[in-house]
Amino acid sequence: MQKFIFFLAVLLSTFTVAAQQKSTLSGTIRDQATGEELIGASIRLLESASSGRASNEYGFYSLTVPAGKYTVSCSYLGYENFQQAVVLDKDLKLDIQLTEKALLQEVVISAKKENENVTRATMGVEKLEVKELGKLPVIFGEKDILKTIQLLPGVKSAGEGNSGFFVRGGAADQNLILLDEAPVYNASHLLGFFSTFNSDAIKDATLIKGNSPAQYGGRLASVLDVKMLEGNDKDYHVKGGIGLISSRLSVEGPIQKEKSSFIVTGRRTYADVFLKGFDGFEDTQLYFYDLNAKANYRINENNRIFLSGYFGRDVLGFGETFGIDWGNKTGTLRWNSIINPRWFSNTSLIFSDYDYKISIATDESNDFKISSKIRDWNLKQEFQFFPNDRNSWRFGFNTIRHTIRPSRFADAEEDLSGYNRYGMENAVFANNEFKVNSRFNVDYGLRLSSYSVLGDERGYNIYENGVKTDTVILESGSIGKTYVNLEPRLTASYLLTPTSSLKAGFSRNTQNLHLLSNSSTGNPTDQWVGNSYNIKPEISDQLGLGYFRNFADNKYEFSVETYYKWMQNQVDYKNGADINTAPDVESELLYGKGRAYGIEFLLKKKTGKLSGWIGYTLSRTERQIDGINNGDWYVARQDRTHDISVVGTYQFNKNWSLSGSFIYNTGNAATFPSGKYEVADNTVFYYTERNGYRMPANHRLDLGVTYERQRRGRFQNSWNFGLYNAYGRQNAYTITFEDDPDDPSRTRALQTSLFRWVPSVTYNFKF
Repeated sequence: MQKFIFFLAVLLSTFTVAAQQKSTLSGTIRDQATGEELIGASIRLLESASSGRASNEYGFYSLTVPAGKYTVSCSYLGYENFQQAVVLDKDLKLDIQLTEKALLQEVVISAKKENENVTRATMGVEKLEVKELGKLPVIFGEKDILKTIQLLPGVKSAGEGNSGFFVRGGAADQNLILLDEAPVYNASHLLGFFSTFNSDAIKDATLIKGNSPAQYGGRLASVLDVKMLEGNDKDYHVKGGIGLISSRLSVEGPIQKEKSSFIVTGRRTYADVFLKGFDGFEDTQLYFYDLNAKANYRINENNRIFLSGYFGRDVLGFGETFGIDWGNKTGTLRWNSIINPRWFSNTSLIFSDYDYKISIATDESNDFKISSKIRDWNLKQEFQFFPNDRNSWRFGFNTIRHTIRPSRFADAEEDLSGYNRYGMENAVFANNEFKVNSRFNVDYGLRLSSYSVLGDERGYNIYENGVKTDTVILESGSIGKTYVNLEPRLTASYLLTPTSSLKAGFSRNTQNLHLLSNSSTGNPTDQWVGNSYNIKPEISDQLGLGYFRNFADNKYEFSVETYYKWMQNQVDYKNGADINTAPDVESELLYGKGRAYGIEFLLKKKTGKLSGWIGYTLSRTERQIDGINNGDWYVARQDRTHDISVVGTYQFNKNWSLSGSFIYNTGNAATFPSGKYEVADNTVFYYTERNGYRMPANHRLDLGVTYERQRRGRFQNSWNFGLYNAYGRQNAYTITFEDDPDDPSRTRALQTSLFRWVPSVTYNFKF
């Protein structure tokens, strides 16, 4: 298969006889102090206007140009620029080491080079500068990638203080979240108030809102691609932090100096330690932990292997009466190979596992449990080919075997392995970045995906409007229903002036896994299901148009993007459905179509003492499903009309900085009772229109102050002080209804608010 794809790319490329007379400059770009590869560093030859390129996610670059004398220029945000004269009369390997600047003043969201947001044919792509996350105020003072991206236009929070997010009308499960290429199926801790991503372990994070390249697939709305640090291969370092409810520690260093390295990062909360000191809470458990680990080894200058893993768990329990724990495990074994100066290969074996378990003890003879899981084994092969200074190809395949167990009630001793479902997901893809001329760039690709239902110990029921009509029995391991979809992607940019451009794009995405939840914010007990004889792949077609403009020597960036998205095979629930207790959850599902459209504005200042951004989104998200609202269009629960965010950081001097963020958004769509009636002296509420009401508008101001002491030898420390919800707004978390005790004929609404004036203090250190 690898040889076939290799030769196919050669045929597809524009690699001509004339190109063979050219010379190729290639190499790897690294941090001089740590040896970490730098992702997205800008590399170009000053004498060739079309030679600019960014290093890939493994720090590799390749430039092919006519033979001659050139000046190599390399730049990366927060690092000193690099320049060196070279003579290209043959292929030349040049590894570059960049030196970090003494003081970073850039904003958290940044382009890879000064004007790449204007010149490159990408839309809806934002890169997070992880090193600066700690200055932004967030709840409990924890640096959090997921809460930071919620401040971007087109991205909406799933709820007050929650790590879940919605992108351009997509549901929470329509975001592909990757950690070193491994999918993370539940990216939150503590019922959503923390994310699984410990920022001390994170090297790079990129968000793609819909128009993703062909190598990404399996979700409709977005891709959040997170890369872990690889560890310092020159010296040993320790860093960590102590907060009010959690602490973290990271250790990194060389295994064999400048040849192999490791990093281990851990974090744990300790609310349960304090609770045990109170009467009645001695047997209470309430904590989460996570552990990130990664090691790498350079076999030679062209081959390198990586092994990384993540382990995280939440535990909540009350003695022997009740207990719930849930968590993720991921692992990635990766082999990078520079085949020659123009060819790069990445081979990955990826493991991902998410499960939850609930145990309830009522008496000795009636203990039971509820459990669910999803487990993947994934083989991925990817090639990158740089035939000339105008083309960059990326192509390959991946195959995933899914093991899925929907929520299941069982006796405490019952073996649930017989209730697993199995599926096989495959894809081949090819993508090309093509510079047509100095003004016009195109990024296009094609992905062919398939999903096969595999046989198991049980049959697959077929339903028509919730009524079972047939059952399909498959032998274990045999292939049943198979869905195949072709997914084209195209994005183009046209440079109007050196500082402004127009961009347009179209992409089709399909999704074969689906998250079922009765909650709008997401719970650990939400369950994943795959395609079946009832559930078809979700399909999304998104069309986007954008205008991008930089000002004042690229210090300011402005963009406006508008999009329209059509969605097929959307999943929702029958009225009154309870997906956690139904014998077969598919009997509770309905299917239809959806649409989402909106416009996003973003203005940001990247450099100087004051940096930050202002974002605004105007959007609409709707569904149309037979059996809901009489078949009429209704707003999806993630629909919000207005979403505003203002984020700023002011660097007073080398020691002190002030940051703040203000958000305002329309309340979530909600289903409230339209009336009530009595049955046996009990009030029963009557519901009509799905999502026909709104929660109250949500707004909040967060403030943070960071004090960084100057380095003393190897030791450096800092303090971060934060105030979440500075003016004490009581935002609605839930609204429930009950009879008015003074007049039972009337109904009153009860609002629950979680967070009001939440202070935080965190001490950080490294040496």
